[in-house]
Amino acid sequence: MINLFYEKLAKLAINFSTNVKKGDRVFISGPALAKDLFQALYVEVIKSGGYPLLNPGIEGTQELKYKYASEEQLQYVDPIMKMVIKEFDAVIDILGDYNTRKLSMVDTKKISKAMGSPSNREIWEILMKRMGTREFKYLALPFPCNSLAQEANMDLFSYFEFIEKALYLDKDEPIEEWLEIERKQEKITDYLNKIEKIHILGEDTDLTMSTKGRIWENNCGRFNLPDGEVCTSPVEESVNGHIRFTYPGIYQGNEVQNIYLEFKDGKVINYSADKGNELLKEILQIENAEILGEFAIGTNYNITKFTKEMLFDEKMGGTIHCALGAGFKDLGSKNDSAIHWDILKDMKVLGSKIIADTKIIYEEGNWKI
Repeated sequence: MINLFYEKLAKLAINFSTNVKKGDRVFISGPALAKDLFQALYVEVIKSGGYPLLNPGIEGTQELKYKYASEEQLQYVDPIMKMVIKEFDAVIDILGDYNTRKLSMVDTKKISKAMGSPSNREIWEILMKRMGTREFKYLALPFPCNSLAQEANMDLFSYFEFIEKALYLDKDEPIEEWLEIERKQEKITDYLNKIEKIHILGEDTDLTMSTKGRIWENNCGRFNLPDGEVCTSPVEESVNGHIRFTYPGIYQGNEVQNIYLEFKDGKVINYSADKGNELLKEILQIENAEILGEFAIGTNYNITKFTKEMLFDEKMGGTIHCALGAGFKDLGSKNDSAIHWDILKDMKVLGSKIIADTKIIYEEGNWKI
């Protein structure tokens, strides 16, 4: 018998987010400890007439790869994974872990070489292109487990409740809730699609960028669960100024704290971090990682605390985030990279604001439009 929580989550994922139809091939990956969610998703794909393929990850294999693999092996991506991204109708990525710090002792150069390899870049390019044409669905969703609860400073029972509220699974009809969010956020994206320049002011931050000719996307449960953001890919060479990210950047389980970035004509020209500065340096050396691929504003005010899981954190109401690296082709981005790394900033701080052309549209965590 499928647990009710996982059943509701699976129904939302399959019947709304990925909208699986008869004959669709669905690839589901994640940690083996997420057995209950694997089973619930499997059942819902079957009920929808699709063909599920499960890929549960075995504990310890990632650490062993970094310990024993050669540089060539670290950069290798099996053609089967490329085939999945090219040919399957949907990929569902279950986020969960038995140990979120399992890579904390791995040499940062190994991580950057693996993530920045040509094969990984090719995977990203295929993924972004197919997502942009809407012919393919990619969905990330959480599995509530002790390690994620611990990172969020919660017990597991409270973490379940946190996820329920963030995904509106505590409501009788979660899909209707997300459809209502879609309608509300459409008014925001309609407005933003008419403006040309964004100016962000905040704590140690004065950053400008052009969004002329770019598209703002309404994220409302179609690609992530939880969701709740409006985002765009800025004109690459237009980003100028500086920004300090007040929340830690999390990369492959490693924390980079108090990140400061300075941009000139679209590229990072100066950077620093109080912790993880060497990792930040390695990330910025990945091809085109010094360019912003995304600017976004979180709109999910049911997410009220930082959890160190970006799937939740980047959606938090009262925050913005920027992504270094790959942009979204369907939004107009021209930047290709092997990574897309989201970093978060609190905008509830006194004096924080976003100006669209000449109008203040967002101030101290609240919309003005």
